[in-house]
Amino acid sequence: MTGGARATMRDVASLAGVSAKTVSNVVTGAVPVREDTRERVEQAMRKLDFVPNLSARGLRNGRSGVIAVSLPFLATSFSSELMHRIVEAAHRRGLAVHIEETGADPGRERELLSRARAHLVDGLILNPIRLEDSSVGGDDLPPVVLIGEVENRSTDHVGIDSVAGAAELTRHVLSRGATRIAVLGADDENTFGTATSRLRLQGVRQALGEAGIPLDPRLEVNNPDWTMTGGVAATELLLSRGIPFDAIIAFTDSLATGALHVLRGHGVDVPGQVLVTGFDDVEVSRYTAPPLTTVAIDLPAFAGAAVDRLVARIADRSGPAQSITVPHRLVLRESTDAAPRGFDPRP
Repeated sequence: MTGGARATMRDVASLAGVSAKTVSNVVTGAVPVREDTRERVEQAMRKLDFVPNLSARGLRNGRSGVIAVSLPFLATSFSSELMHRIVEAAHRRGLAVHIEETGADPGRERELLSRARAHLVDGLILNPIRLEDSSVGGDDLPPVVLIGEVENRSTDHVGIDSVAGAAELTRHVLSRGATRIAVLGADDENTFGTATSRLRLQGVRQALGEAGIPLDPRLEVNNPDWTMTGGVAATELLLSRGIPFDAIIAFTDSLATGALHVLRGHGVDVPGQVLVTGFDDVEVSRYTAPPLTTVAIDLPAFAGAAVDRLVARIADRSGPAQSITVPHRLVLRESTDAAPRGFDPRP
């Protein structure tokens, strides 16, 4: 290449030592490509500053080259990190991303589905919070991949095992000697709970049952706001109940960060008196005081699986729906590195 000429697929193929068809498969994601080959192609694309011609491709195949991704709330740390990974994965496949926030409003879900049906976007990655309220259902669906805990048998799905993750956290704090375990975010089927809260609460209760520890509903705090501010409010509500506890399992790292702030303000030693865990392993969890024990999700794998399933569904809408469970792992940090003495909030 010379001058300011724009790199072509043939240029990328020549540099990567592959065929132009292989480069096309990497860009579109329509056909699986070996990981080492994908890496060579992507390295060549970066070196040549190659930009796929989405508009030309759209004229040929009737597609826009744009997908939409919608999460319930974009302000949380987990949502921000996940969206970043999805956009990265989409761009590697030559797709532009339209970002939306549903605010847990089924009406916004319906609007996004309508846009996809009208071919304004090629497909959707959608994160409903409750199956009961979701607009995803029926046979007349555009290409859609659900992410998170809400599953629909007729729709592709990418998620994690929230029950197992919460149970592992609970078993860990039990192994440290905790017996009075409070839960932040513990909505269940009797409240306006989310699928995530229900499944993680199921995991906590499962582990408590295995240990022979009776449930105490007073230690389960319902709060629909899963931000740091919500964690502060939930922890203050827990303290106001005047019930002794020696551990807090928060259903997100943001909730746990709010809990740490309140406990510190009340002079509670973490982990000497109370153990605290989060969920998601977002960046802030490594820098709280003390750093948080949490459940880590492989976000690059999660995002890549969601985008790949959507690309495959766009290419072939007739195949059976697939559900992919992305691995998680327990990350142990200083917030649970002690045998807790317990804390009694009563005067």
